[in-house]
Amino acid sequence: TFWMYFAMTTRFLLKNIRLISTNVNSDEYMKKFWVGLMDGDGSIQVNHWRKKSLQYRLVMKLKNTKSNYNMLMRMAKVMGGSVRRVKDDVMWVVNKKEDMIQMMKMFDKYPPLTSKKLCQTAFLKSCLENTSVKDYTNSRDLKYKEQSNIVNSQFNVPIYFKEWTSGFMEAEGCFSMRISKNHSFSMGQNDDQYLIEAIKQYFGAINKVRNPYRNFYFVEIYRKEVMKKMILHCTNYPLLGEKKESLQKFSKEFNKK
Repeated sequence: TFWMYFAMTTRFLLKNIRLISTNVNSDEYMKKFWVGLMDGDGSIQVNHWRKKSLQYRLVMKLKNTKSNYNMLMRMAKVMGGSVRRVKDDVMWVVNKKEDMIQMMKMFDKYPPLTSKKLCQTAFLKSCLENTSVKDYTNSRDLKYKEQSNIVNSQFNVPIYFKEWTSGFMEAEGCFSMRISKNHSFSMGQNDDQYLIEAIKQYFGAINKVRNPYRNFYFVEIYRKEVMKKMILHCTNYPLLGEKKESLQKFSKEFNKK
């Protein structure tokens, strides 16, 4: 049945983690980084065209800056898709079914780590297998059915976590510089406390992950030794877009302390 396949797909995505060494200038680095970026800023969409056929779309929408544009162009050379500027945004889009199938093979290799993207990916894979518009219509409102199970499951850090973290930082990280010199790095995510905890532990931070409102989880890092680890991480696993420029400014100020 559709939902048996959906559940199996979700479990497969969670478990299928491979060991592949990565050069930061390689296509493999870009793929792992891309998964983190998709987890933070991407959108995985399935719609129907006049109730006659299904349409599939991957979208990444970022602030329209030169560095973000260059990052998405570099990404398109590896992943496929097209890049265009739309007013204040720069967008990367994949909407051909054959390209989408290749994207799903990449997600098989390097599954997303956020609960929402895992559900979206499993639903898209199911719709690529079963192209019935009727089944899609009946099931689309249930695509997040497994999300609570994912959130409450034990999280095992994958081998591509370092590269993924850089992609996720590019999307969700915030470098804050203050006149008081009390500089900090922060990151937050809806629903997925397990991810923020894993990132916190990876950098060796000891402060508590906060839940300031509803289902939003947030960590802010101030300690100098932890910040040094974070900056070293970004040296070994570089940011590629606008956040790279933010990090350069941040590092310059941080080293003045």
